[in-house]
Amino acid sequence: MSVIRRLPRYYRYLTELMQSNITRISSKDLSLKMGLTASQIRQDLNCFGGFGQQGYGYIVDQLRDEIAQILGLNNSKKAIVLGAGNLGQAVAAYLEFETKGFHLVGIFDNNPDIIGTTVFDDVKVLDVAGLVDFCQREKPEMAVLCTPKEPAGLLVEQVYDSGIRFFWNFSHFNISRKYPDVTVEAVHLNDSLMTLSYLMSDHDTAES
Repeated sequence: MSVIRRLPRYYRYLTELMQSNITRISSKDLSLKMGLTASQIRQDLNCFGGFGQQGYGYIVDQLRDEIAQILGLNNSKKAIVLGAGNLGQAVAAYLEFETKGFHLVGIFDNNPDIIGTTVFDDVKVLDVAGLVDFCQREKPEMAVLCTPKEPAGLLVEQVYDSGIRFFWNFSHFNISRKYPDVTVEAVHLNDSLMTLSYLMSDHDTAES
């Protein structure tokens, strides 16, 4: 699993190399850019059959395409966003679902002031009252949870009963506890911020 979590970093760095018109790179040079060892890079890539050639390195665009295939970025999976507040709108508008293997087909909220507004291309905010019917009709595969903890439980229940088993969870609702058969990628922004606070405090202590 740790290898899988490093693959998006490889993809991102290789994309940057392509944008800089770099066509070939050695594991040593890639390691210097990524902060990994060359042996770690070779070991990671060998998990998927190995790429590149000793003494020649990796063809950047080919390696990037291979990693995209492994990550499933070429297979467009239908996604919905639950919650069209500031966070939900930001997630919908700026995270480029189409380049990450997903197709955003709907965003839902219960606020009448924003229902019907457009937050991403031609995707409008829909009334959450129609969520179940929408899921039965469009059959999305993944839900992005951008609501407070209180309404999250009911929403998860509705989409779970509609067949969704994959969640990108920005809420504090523990989906896996109630639904152990789902796959959840949890994003805890507060945890990350508090971790940064600790690292800053620890740095200040070390310098004093």
